[in-house]
Amino acid sequence: MQVQQLMIVWSFKLLLAGAQDRTITYLFTRTCAVEGSTVLLPCSFTPLKSFIIDGINVPLKIIRVRWCRNHPVCQGDTPSVFDSDSLDVDPQFQYLGDMEGKCTLQISNIQLKDEATYRFRMEANDSAGHFTNPTGVMVQVEGNPVMRVAGSNNSEVREGQTVSLQCSTSPCSFHRVNISWFRDDHALPEAGPTLHLGPLTAKDSGNYSCALGTRTQSRSDPFSLQVEADSEGETSHRILGVAVAVLVVVIALAALMLFLVIKRRRSAVSRSAEQRHRGDVVLPSGPNGEAQRTDQNVEDVSYAAVHFKQKKPSRELQPHADDVVYSAVVTRG
Repeated sequence: MQVQQLMIVWSFKLLLAGAQDRTITYLFTRTCAVEGSTVLLPCSFTPLKSFIIDGINVPLKIIRVRWCRNHPVCQGDTPSVFDSDSLDVDPQFQYLGDMEGKCTLQISNIQLKDEATYRFRMEANDSAGHFTNPTGVMVQVEGNPVMRVAGSNNSEVREGQTVSLQCSTSPCSFHRVNISWFRDDHALPEAGPTLHLGPLTAKDSGNYSCALGTRTQSRSDPFSLQVEADSEGETSHRILGVAVAVLVVVIALAALMLFLVIKRRRSAVSRSAEQRHRGDVVLPSGPNGEAQRTDQNVEDVSYAAVHFKQKKPSRELQPHADDVVYSAVVTRG
C-alpha cells in the first residue's frame, strides 16, 4: 500500500515538473575539429524553478552540472569529462557555464581519442529537477585535413594594393591552431589563419601556401599571386618629375634675373656718383672776385677776359684803366 502511494506521489511530481519549461539547448548537434585545436560546445539551459507536492510549492535549485562522453543519460556513476562535484578536474575540459542557465563546454588541444558525443546534465536539490538532453553534440576530429588558400582579391593585383589570404579547411574548426605560411616553399614569419599583404610590391609575387603548424602533410595547394606594375602610378611619377624639373628651371631663371637687376642698379648708382664727383668743380673767380662752384645739372660757363686798346687821341685825355669786357662762353656737356 505504501509502495503504491509512493509511486502515485512521484508520478504526480513528474507530471507537474513536465508541465513547466525545463530545457537544455545545444547551439549545434554536430561539429568537426582539427586535431590540436580548441573546440567550443555552446549550450544553455532552463532549470525547473519549483514543483508542487501535497499542495505545497517546493522551490528547486541546481546544485550539480555535468558533461559526459558517449552516455545517453549521464547519471549516477557515469564517467564525466566535467563534474562540478569532483575535485579531479581535467584542464583539457573547461566548463564556461554556471548554475543559472549557461552550460558551454570548451575542449582544448582536442585529440582523435576525444571524438565522441557529448551531453550535458543538470541536477537539482530534488530529483524532480534532474534533466539530461539525450541529443548531445557529436564531435568529429580530423587528424590531417587538407588546407586551402583563398584570396580576398583576384590572383592578379597591382602594386600599392592590399590583399588578404585566408587559410581554411573543410567545415572542421581549427581554432587556436598554429597556422604556418609559406611563399615559394620558404617559411614566412607571419602566423594565423589570415595573411595580410600590402602595400604590394613586385617582390610579393609568388606561390603562397599554408599548413597546420609543422605538419607538412597538411600543406595546402599553392595560391599564385602576381603583382603587376601600376602604369598609372608610373605616369604620375613621370609627371611629378617633369613638374619638379620645370620648377627648378623657373627658380633658376628668377634668381638670374634678380642678380642682373641688382647688378644694373649698382652700376647705375656707381655712374651717378662718378658724375656727381666730376661735376663738383671750382670755376674761376667771377666779376666780383668770388670763386664759383657748379653742379653737373647747371650749364658749364667759362669766363674769358678781353682787353681793348684805344688809339691815342689827338688830344690828351685823362688816363683811364684799360677797359675790360667779360664775355661768357657757355659750354653744354
